[in-house]
Amino acid sequence: MLAECSISNDVSGSAQVLPLKNGRLYLNEGPIDLVIDAEGDTGAITSAYERIARRFDGLLRELVSELTYLRQPIGETPHRFQGSVASRMAKAIATHHDEFVTPMAAVAGAVADEMITQISNITGIRKIYVNDGGDIAFHLSPHESISIGLVTTLRTATLDGSIRIPETSRIRGVATSGMDGRSLSFGIADAVTVLARSAAEADVAATLIANAVDIDDPAVIRAPANELDPDSDLGDRCVTIARRHLSKEKIDLALKSGVSRAQKMVSSGSIEAALLACEGQIRIVENSEINISKTLTAYESR
Repeated sequence: MLAECSISNDVSGSAQVLPLKNGRLYLNEGPIDLVIDAEGDTGAITSAYERIARRFDGLLRELVSELTYLRQPIGETPHRFQGSVASRMAKAIATHHDEFVTPMAAVAGAVADEMITQISNITGIRKIYVNDGGDIAFHLSPHESISIGLVTTLRTATLDGSIRIPETSRIRGVATSGMDGRSLSFGIADAVTVLARSAAEADVAATLIANAVDIDDPAVIRAPANELDPDSDLGDRCVTIARRHLSKEKIDLALKSGVSRAQKMVSSGSIEAALLACEGQIRIVENSEINISKTLTAYESR
């Protein structure tokens, strides 16, 4: 998903701040939907939610003010972004300059990361997460852990398993991408979930790995991105709109391409682990020091 939560120049709406059941908080403006949940002292949680809501106010307008540059790949002379979220987005894609990618690939993760930074010095918060359309940033106090749901397809909201991440882990961001997500993809993956040190880094990596899970075959139906979404940062590049039946061998070849891309990212340290799923086949790529597969529940490599 390159054009993660596509943003247009229309910012006429106003931000919504709504309490949800079980003490969660919902924030919305335009294409940005955040769900925040925290555990800890009541006063600390209230302070955290207030800070996050204040930072969220005006964030969409801030992004739109630099949208022209956010839709462009970073060149030899990168644009100096003014906003902190835009800067996070640009930083997240900087290590992937060898392929086409724009800062928009990191927008959802970068927004989630930005919200988490607002509460870093609040005592009394045991754990907190910000979920931006499935891309998640979180904070954990010592001895705490968080359980993250996993999916093998983005067609449904059904969870296929979960992973427990302890406070001692380097992982602080999770993102999922695929051909049936809310944005566009070059590949045929049903779902690619990436765990990284930030949600922005996970967001970009999930996008690129999902793009790499691909095969040139008439069964894969494609169309120019700008015909599907005039605001897409992909222009007239062809994206996947449907996948007809492919043999198990062809799915395996597509997954091997994605695994190769994920292995390079794990080796470089830009991500900690990736889970790739396509047509019932699953692959796991992980840092041997992290050993994510040991914490997986109801999710087997096939």
